[in-house]
Amino acid sequence: MIELKVLQAVRLKGRVSLADLAATVAADPSVVTEAVKMAAESGLIIEAKAIRLTDGGRARLSELLAQERADVDQQAINTAYNDFRGVNADFKALVSDWQLKDGQPNPHDDDAHDAAVLSRLDDVHQRVTPIIANVAGQLPRLSSYSDKLAVALKKVHAGETVWLTRPIVDSYHTVWFELHEELILAAGLTRESEAQAGHAQ
Repeated sequence: MIELKVLQAVRLKGRVSLADLAATVAADPSVVTEAVKMAAESGLIIEAKAIRLTDGGRARLSELLAQERADVDQQAINTAYNDFRGVNADFKALVSDWQLKDGQPNPHDDDAHDAAVLSRLDDVHQRVTPIIANVAGQLPRLSSYSDKLAVALKKVHAGETVWLTRPIVDSYHTVWFELHEELILAAGLTRESEAQAGHAQ
């Protein structure tokens, strides 16, 4: 399982430091370090300043994901993903309203506007949490996304609003994007097909 978690985390991050990888995987750093070492020796990743997948690593990850999905209730996954699509549309609208105001970049000088946008995040969170729980019933590895979103939400509530959309940390949007990618794969779809259907972020 640690091999799958590590390879998938590297895939989702693109390039990632060892410290950030351990945090993302939420495993003992020594365990992650050993998994990275073994993956590098097997030619699955390139371990440099930033860790990244090789072509062989992507092929191995595809095998592991297929094995993980082999015994799941695909209908349950599909139902959960359909439910997620509705919440995703609302989250996309929320992010758009946070980043833009009257069609222009939001200068964040209107506290009432920003507060109204952020107030919608709790509803999104309350709706996505049971969806994650349903998916995790089939794919337990995905249960960690609830905790990651909760951490980001807490930071936003504490006034650290960069944790809503900042790309270089596990902000709410970053974790949401990765969760979406996981659900797309679990449903046997591709981001390209979802983009064409208007469902991808």
